[in-house]
Amino acid sequence: MPSKISTQSLAIAFVIALMVIVTRGHHFASIDFLPSASYAAFFIAGYYLRSTLMFVALLALCAGLDLAAVTWGGVSNFCVTPAYGFLLPAYGTMWLAGLWTAANTSWQLSSVFKLTGVVVVASAIAELFSSGGFYFFGGRYPDPSFAEFLPRLVKYFPKQLEAIAFWVVVALIAHVVFGLARRSVRENA
Repeated sequence: MPSKISTQSLAIAFVIALMVIVTRGHHFASIDFLPSASYAAFFIAGYYLRSTLMFVALLALCAGLDLAAVTWGGVSNFCVTPAYGFLLPAYGTMWLAGLWTAANTSWQLSSVFKLTGVVVVASAIAELFSSGGFYFFGGRYPDPSFAEFLPRLVKYFPKQLEAIAFWVVVALIAHVVFGLARRSVRENA
C-alpha cells in the first residue's frame, strides 16, 4: 500500500509542474524570458520527491505539453522523431542525479562543490542522450558524424547547462529561505 503523500510533497510537485508548464517552449503558457526548466525539474523532483510515480507523472506532463503544442498549438514537429524516446534516459539521468544528491550530500557549504559537479556531469550525460539521440537517430541529418556532432554539442550544451543551473540555484535559494522560515517559526512558537 503506497504511503500517504505529504502536503509538502504535493506543494513541491505543484511548483515543479508549474515551472515546466510555463517554460516548456512554444506553447500557450510559455514565458519567453525564463529558461526551460525541464531538465532541472527532473533533478529537483528526484531530490525532493523521489517517487517513481512522480517521475512518470513528470514525463507524462512533458510529453503531454509537447503533444498539445504540436497537435493544437501550431508548433513544428521537427523534433518529434523516433529519437524522442532518448528523452527518457536524458530525464532519467537528471532524476537519478537528484536522488543520488539527496542521499549523498548534506546542507553544508562544502556540499555546493559536490552539487555543482553532480549537476554538470548529469547535465552533460543528459545532453548526450537527448542531442546525441536526436542527431544520430532522428533522421533529420544525412550522414551524421562525430566530427559534425561535437561542434553542435559545444554550441548548445552551455546554454542548456545555464538553464539547468538557473533553476537549481532557484531551488537552492527557496530551500534555504523556507528552511530559515521554518526554523524561525519553531523558535518563536
